[in-house]
Amino acid sequence: MKQSLIIDCDPGVDDATGLLTAFASHDLDLLAVTTVGGNVSAEKTARNARILRQIAGREDVPVFAGAERPLRREPAGAGEFHGAEGLGDLAPFEPAAPTAEGTAAEAIVRLVKERPAGSVALIVMGPMTNLALAMRAEPRLADHLGPVVVMGGARAEGGNITASAEFNIWADPDAAAEVFASGCRMIVLGLDATHQVRSTETRIRMIEAVDTASGRTAAGMLRFSQRTEREIVGWDAGPLHDPCTVACLLKPQLFELAPCRIDVETESDLTRGHTAVEFRVEAATARHFWATRADADGVFALIAERLGAGQ
Repeated sequence: MKQSLIIDCDPGVDDATGLLTAFASHDLDLLAVTTVGGNVSAEKTARNARILRQIAGREDVPVFAGAERPLRREPAGAGEFHGAEGLGDLAPFEPAAPTAEGTAAEAIVRLVKERPAGSVALIVMGPMTNLALAMRAEPRLADHLGPVVVMGGARAEGGNITASAEFNIWADPDAAAEVFASGCRMIVLGLDATHQVRSTETRIRMIEAVDTASGRTAAGMLRFSQRTEREIVGWDAGPLHDPCTVACLLKPQLFELAPCRIDVETESDLTRGHTAVEFRVEAATARHFWATRADADGVFALIAERLGAGQ
């Protein structure tokens, strides 16, 4: 049976590779893509998701535009890592198919509630604003959701936007705090895991060998990221963050998870968005699971396999 799935994202070059992988995975019943302001503005993330949908030939999947700003913060972007338009070197264009009617939060509530409890997974690749708004609109949503697979947070690795905060959580810590406190089952792929999944030259060439529109697009994203990571951070092989969520849902054995409880700092400017990951919990009742290890070769092999479907 196919896994029903909603992807909430803010594309974003690494979001792009994750979306293209999901679009190419026909063992997923991709119900919708919802977008949020994050890496670039909400207007651009909604357009970028539709561009990627068109490249993948998946106009059957609706795209719903979502929150333009965090719950109570000023919007913050990351264009230096994603390009001014959010898609690296890919020249943006106006996609043929429009966004769907209604908001992202409304779509999440409707699509989850009209299916059996626990049957719809949700991947969150950006700030959690849309999911927090959906939970505010429908307080029972957390009990009805399947696993929520999140790219966000940091513990042992430290942060990538401040000393202790990762960008997605930092961008809207209030939304993240509400979602973590909701009681839904969450698999969290923070920097501790995604920093293990590095875009080495060999792995990029593996994706470049995939001769499909989606493969060529993903390879271009990886090359852009390689260049910007070298220029800004000084890394030869930058981490591949957001696609880890799709890989984890498709092939969970690629990751090692530890039961925990996660709380998010919202009141301190110094530690805004810090994820306090507490492993001293009862495993049998834990609702949060923190990724401690990732099989990087396995993640890239899976991405190449899916992007090459039908090659």
